[in-house]
Amino acid sequence: MTTATLLTACGPGVPQLGKSSLDDVIAAMTLEEKAHLLIGTGMEGFNSGDSAVVGETKNIVPGAAGTTYPIERLGIPAIVLADGPAGLRISPTRDGDTATYYCTHFPIGTLLASTWDEALVESVGQSIGNEVLEYGADVLLAPALNIQRNPLCGRNFEYYSEDPLVSGKIAAAYVRGVQSNGVGTSIKHFAVNNQETNRMANDAQVSPRALREIYLKGFEIAVKESQPWTVMSSYNYLNGIYTSENPELQTTVLRDEWGFEGMVMTDWFGGKDAVAQMEAGNDMLQPGYDKQYQDIVAAVKEGRLDEAVLDRNVKRVLQLILKTPRFKGYAYSNRPDLKAHAAVTRQSATEGMVLLKNEGDALPLKADVKKVALFGCTSYDFIAGGTGSGNVNRAYTVSLLDGLKNAGYETDEQLKAEYEAHIQAEKERQKAASGDFAQYMPVVLPKEKVFSPARIKQLAESMDVALITIGRGSGEFLDRESSNFYLSREKQQMIQDVCRAFHTVGKKVIVVLNIGGAIETASWKSQPDAILCAWQGGQEGGNSVVDVLSGKASPSGKLTMTFPLRYEDHASTANFPIDQKVEFDISAALKDKEKAYNIKDVDYTRYEEDIFVGYRYFDSFNKLVSYPFGYGLSYTTFAYTNPTITFADGTYTVTMDVTNTGRRAGKEVVQLYAAAPNRVQMDKPEKELKAFAKTRELQPGETVTVTLKVQAADLASYDEATASWVVDAGTYQFLVGASSRDIKATLEAEVTASSTKTNDVLKLQQPIKIMKR
Repeated sequence: MTTATLLTACGPGVPQLGKSSLDDVIAAMTLEEKAHLLIGTGMEGFNSGDSAVVGETKNIVPGAAGTTYPIERLGIPAIVLADGPAGLRISPTRDGDTATYYCTHFPIGTLLASTWDEALVESVGQSIGNEVLEYGADVLLAPALNIQRNPLCGRNFEYYSEDPLVSGKIAAAYVRGVQSNGVGTSIKHFAVNNQETNRMANDAQVSPRALREIYLKGFEIAVKESQPWTVMSSYNYLNGIYTSENPELQTTVLRDEWGFEGMVMTDWFGGKDAVAQMEAGNDMLQPGYDKQYQDIVAAVKEGRLDEAVLDRNVKRVLQLILKTPRFKGYAYSNRPDLKAHAAVTRQSATEGMVLLKNEGDALPLKADVKKVALFGCTSYDFIAGGTGSGNVNRAYTVSLLDGLKNAGYETDEQLKAEYEAHIQAEKERQKAASGDFAQYMPVVLPKEKVFSPARIKQLAESMDVALITIGRGSGEFLDRESSNFYLSREKQQMIQDVCRAFHTVGKKVIVVLNIGGAIETASWKSQPDAILCAWQGGQEGGNSVVDVLSGKASPSGKLTMTFPLRYEDHASTANFPIDQKVEFDISAALKDKEKAYNIKDVDYTRYEEDIFVGYRYFDSFNKLVSYPFGYGLSYTTFAYTNPTITFADGTYTVTMDVTNTGRRAGKEVVQLYAAAPNRVQMDKPEKELKAFAKTRELQPGETVTVTLKVQAADLASYDEATASWVVDAGTYQFLVGASSRDIKATLEAEVTASSTKTNDVLKLQQPIKIMKR
């Protein structure tokens, strides 16, 4: 284009975004500009020199995941997309700049969900969204709400629950909080991204019923209750079709049925066929590379792709851009209130910690406990969260050692020196893998230090209490090894030896679990006096744990997944890539290679457990568990009384009085399950969670009335034969509980039949063997 032509193109009369109609702006765009706008601006270090555009847009916010393509002559700026979900992920330092750009590492998704507190999660989202705004980003690539189908999934730490209602409600709260700042979110990974092994080529084979009831339901709730600005499609195939290339998923279900109003983008390098992605309604391809651009332009010119499809997708991208701070000219400060946000993460983490055991009132620690013997490598090298895109570049991480000292407790300096020397030696021995993505890989934890019985006895005699921390790394790209579910021989021995020595002299032992998902507890849980599942609480994690241990905060979290007796007890283990190693190559997406499609659970995974995921399986098949779904203790006790149920305007309303019957203040999570009739005929679960609520803090003797509502339509099961949501007529039980296995009251109501038709889509290409009761 000549200079004269360019001046004419940019001169008076040329439509401008925000000043002209979107249709006029789109009509003024060239085919090439449309194609550029629909893919990202490339990713440094991958496909170098072959990206859609090379230039300064990559560095608007250093370390951000991606940007969109700017078209200055039409007033279209580049906007910035940045990773989450435990906080904004950008580079903490910049070349030629002495300032720092640290972000707050908030608690992981599993911990936030374990609060069962939508208002709290929304407040955390508000703080995260403020950092997105003040650091100049426009869309946070979060939250992640895939189902925790199997305990070994590498990204479970980012996900919320084995239950879709919890996942959807918590995600919606997070989205509302972040977007209250005028920045966007991207709920992910849509859909059925439940394993990391071969995640870019695995075919998840799932029945339409399980899809509708389990794997899509959380996304449906999040879309309808929070309207996220964007949705991120997942890497995997779903029933033989890449999710990003599937119009039934991205258009028929997401938009036509659920009413999604925003834009869909791929996960980074997701899918293979750019033209199919455009047609499916996957509006933007990230991070963008030249072949995608060339394929889209060629397809239009050759008549294989209707340019009207591009116009539709471009319009959605422009609608997104119009809402962003960057388009509105917001003057971001690069100075969010990190001190205030540290206080938010510290407090919020305490609310999601789950007290699993507390015999003899071992917790909170008594006033005369001053000296703490601190065991376990993770006590000194606390894990704030997982690695990968969910990591956060933070200024610090408070270890459990730090937290104890901050609260005035004494620790053994010699023990500290022994652990620090051991940890350093282990880190030297276990050098992190090299390569561009080494920083994202799951943390390799040091082998546990072994002490002689004499050394432990010495500590038992001189210290007041023992704390043992058990850590587990979490991270993207790899699923956990099956051995990671169990404690190592060294850790088992440590628990046994410490408990024996301290109990001999009449002193307590507390175990703290610094983990990202369920682990085995049944074989050792009888030994310590108390077990606190602290999850991974972000950068203030050590302070948060000590707030709970000391009684400054009362634990009120409850499990959002089942802790089985053994890993093999999970129904999904029959169809999960247990210890299967697949070389990870993110650049494989850039290559035209055919899918191998022959290795079970790697190239394809059959979801044969169907709807029986998590507690739906354990409770329906009467399986013993270590800790059930919804379980969690408190420093106080609660009584449930006066249950009632009424029906009006299509809604069942259940009320229950909850009274604090203990001696300390506390909060209680009240759960409402429904048990449908005709469970054998349609093979329904024993019970399903339909509503939940967390009380405010109740003082001893105080009573509050909890109200839980269930729409009649939410009692439906999905009937594949008619492609309908069907509510069977009959007597339903409404079960009010403190967990799925601690039912406090059972109410009954007569329910009339109803049926709601859906589109008959997302079918299996070949039948799979479905689990039956």
